[in-house]
Amino acid sequence: MNNTYPAAVDHEGKSILKFLASEFKPKGKLITPFNVISIPVMLLGLTLIVIRFAHGIGAITNLTQEIPWGLWIGFDVVTGVAFAGGAYVITFMVYILNMHKYHSIVRITVLNGFLAYVFYAGALLLDLGRPWHVINPVIGNSFGTSSVLFLVAWHFLLYMFAQLIEFSPVIAEWMGARRARKILSSMTIAAVIFGITLSTLHQSGLGALYLMAKEKIHPLWYSEFIPVMFFVSSIFAGLSMVIFEGSISHRVFFSHLSEKNHKAQRGIIHGLAKICAGTMFAYFFLQMLVFIHGQHWNLLNTAMGYWFLLEMVGFVLLPMMLFFYSYRTNNLLLIRVAAILTMAGVILNRLNVTVIGFRWDMTVRYVPSWMEFVVTLAVIFTEIWIFRWVINRMPVLRESPAWVSENQ
Repeated sequence: MNNTYPAAVDHEGKSILKFLASEFKPKGKLITPFNVISIPVMLLGLTLIVIRFAHGIGAITNLTQEIPWGLWIGFDVVTGVAFAGGAYVITFMVYILNMHKYHSIVRITVLNGFLAYVFYAGALLLDLGRPWHVINPVIGNSFGTSSVLFLVAWHFLLYMFAQLIEFSPVIAEWMGARRARKILSSMTIAAVIFGITLSTLHQSGLGALYLMAKEKIHPLWYSEFIPVMFFVSSIFAGLSMVIFEGSISHRVFFSHLSEKNHKAQRGIIHGLAKICAGTMFAYFFLQMLVFIHGQHWNLLNTAMGYWFLLEMVGFVLLPMMLFFYSYRTNNLLLIRVAAILTMAGVILNRLNVTVIGFRWDMTVRYVPSWMEFVVTLAVIFTEIWIFRWVINRMPVLRESPAWVSENQ
């Protein structure tokens, strides 16, 4: 294990600049399959973003006045925020419930959550017709405090600050800032509690946005319990992402992990599978109650009904059973398969609510343009690049430097 860090930065501005300059130098191979695929997509995405801001959102999207929200809202924001839910779940388990078994994955989970919110908030700017108005909820210009969008905007902003505080001790350790690290660490618990509160509100708040669209969403996906469904599904969506991302990081960043954390990986994934199984059972039970209460039996024998059954049986019930079975048999491969199926199901559900089942009865349906897909991929690839850069330089998976334990 490599537990060495760059020489601690002294307090002279010149040495700080040298340190940062050295850290921004590329590390590792430049020509890799991921780099070869991602760089052209990112460059093309950047070009399309410039066109979008120069000529308007209609220049690269198929959005209309009737369908003002499309792929960028449905996938980048609504789905992406659900996958970022692992941050509030893991921090709640570790700092509130004292489940120290999961402490080794707190930093990487918080990093993923923070980057997700930053990039998906950035993606939200792409979807706004007048992006310069995004500051209105903050400065108090022409906003309604009773609006769900107002609440979501403030939740996003405050939660990003909370996650930055949660992650800031890692940055202080990277910079060698001992005093700052001590101060920032003392703020962690308060930031975690604040962040968990915000998360439970805005995860459900995103669902509440669609309560006003009762006549526009297919009856199989609309109910007054959408906020509850969004919140519950964010738990197993976030933890499935933790399992998926953790399994990849365990292989890609193998050299950063201590022997202790290597051994803990199996137990962590095993424990998360149990939580996913339990929350997915609750979600499936609630969905069945909503369906029975809504008396939508006649809709099942339709194209949208078959689609609904595919979502509920193939991407909720099946992975739930796989999680339960793989937990009982301690089968890590099946746990990872269940996590992938669950993530696919969350994507399907969020797109069914926001895109596929939204204005499903229109003669001309919204279909995202190829440019919308390219920009979405560019956003995801850029997030992965920054994630990789941070992991390779900061003590996210590595053990903290020795002076941290000495100062405690």
